[in-house]
Amino acid sequence: MGIYVSDHRPAGYAYLLEKLRIVGMPNWHRSMVSTTGTHFSKIQDGFVDEVYRPQYWPGETVGDHLEFALKYDGVNLALLARIFEKASAEALTEYIMSKPTGKYARRIWFFFEFLTEKQLPIGDMTIGNYVDALERKYYYTLQNGERSPRHRIVNNLLGPRAFCPVVRKTDKLLELDSTVLRERSEEIVTAYPPQLLRRALSYLYNKETKSSFEIEQVKSNASRTEKFIASLELAEQEDFCEKRRLIELQNRIVDPRFADSDYRLSQNYVGQTVAYQKELIHYICPKPEDLPALMEGLIACHDRMKAGGVPPVIHAAVIAYGFVFLHPFEDGNGRIHRFLIHNILSLRQMVPRGLMFPISAVMLKHPEDYDRSLEAFSRPLLQVLDYKLDEMGIMTVEGESAPWYSYMDMTFQAEALSEFIRKTIEEELVQELNFLANYDATKKAIQEIIDMPDRLIDLFIQLCLQGDGNLSARKRSSHFDFLSDEELVAMEQAVKDSYMQV
Repeated sequence: MGIYVSDHRPAGYAYLLEKLRIVGMPNWHRSMVSTTGTHFSKIQDGFVDEVYRPQYWPGETVGDHLEFALKYDGVNLALLARIFEKASAEALTEYIMSKPTGKYARRIWFFFEFLTEKQLPIGDMTIGNYVDALERKYYYTLQNGERSPRHRIVNNLLGPRAFCPVVRKTDKLLELDSTVLRERSEEIVTAYPPQLLRRALSYLYNKETKSSFEIEQVKSNASRTEKFIASLELAEQEDFCEKRRLIELQNRIVDPRFADSDYRLSQNYVGQTVAYQKELIHYICPKPEDLPALMEGLIACHDRMKAGGVPPVIHAAVIAYGFVFLHPFEDGNGRIHRFLIHNILSLRQMVPRGLMFPISAVMLKHPEDYDRSLEAFSRPLLQVLDYKLDEMGIMTVEGESAPWYSYMDMTFQAEALSEFIRKTIEEELVQELNFLANYDATKKAIQEIIDMPDRLIDLFIQLCLQGDGNLSARKRSSHFDFLSDEELVAMEQAVKDSYMQV
């Protein structure tokens, strides 16, 4: 990716990374300034390369390009954290004091002290209006952030310093707004009788559990399946996003031999063996020594968003994907990640009461989309981490890596989850409810032909659907030899009338 040519100079983050010799994960927007020519941009795979006219050149200082970055490249906390490590505090102080009431200078000042936990030698602001740390027009933020009188900034960030992702308001996210998705699910639910919805809930719990285990190609036994379903039932009423509850949940859904009593103490990664003593690394998890602070930050971020009116889908995406990227346990992280989606959507009343969204079933049907939602973070992360792998497959990550996990841009993950929820509501949920409605109609029609046990009715419908509406001669002789030809034809027609209408 890129449109670099000789008459284009990097600006904003691109300039700062080059000047300060920082290797960073790519920002969604990269700026160049042309010495000649016109303004144009190139968009590919969600990344934007934009070239500005010469008059946009901000200057030569770090402060100049930080302001340009906040204006045109957006807020990237991970890159800012790296830049503040390398930039001269004296130069930053001089730049901020040259524009004491400027909103971008104040944001640079606030972000520096928020990210570094160091104070610049600048006196507290005493004049000027408060401005938001993140502009609400472009980012999902807390509705009522806390005021920082020192900077006269409203801290409306989604999380605390230890874990503070950013989600941008893209056209796709605005189109798939939580309110719109909730209203659509309500419309669908009102089309079905309450008794059918009550029956559907048990079926959906089972489907979600089976799909979640199947995504990871894990064979679940009856005990673990029942425990996962029981947890899903509790997800409507109880908040699982706290350390004790997460550990309890992990213990329920994994083999007892791999149950954890705390967050993991070893460096782990996701990979596959491609040859003897040769691993293909797909994802590198945070260092175990960084996990306590990261997980404490994630839980605080959850509480902050829950109280701060962040839309439910954004909230669920940040916490659920954040959890799986932090990978705090040796086993069960993926299942807990998908469980947290249900937990948060239920707590935030995104799901109509008495129902659940089988989102894992949609993820299972669209594995490429699900993989892309994970790889959008995992692939670029591999480019910025230094690690060693010994002959026993034990990994050592070198250098500081926590900021990449603390300050993720989770816009892509929020978009992916929004799309999974849309498909769940409009496709998966409708199909499952229609199937049950059709079953009721078929069962009633069959009972009018012959009064036989429910077990045999279920088997007849299942075998007929497998045979495109017809019962094979072998299956008839094995299970239904008591039926007359007239009864068989009428029952097959009942199945076709309910399930195979064009």
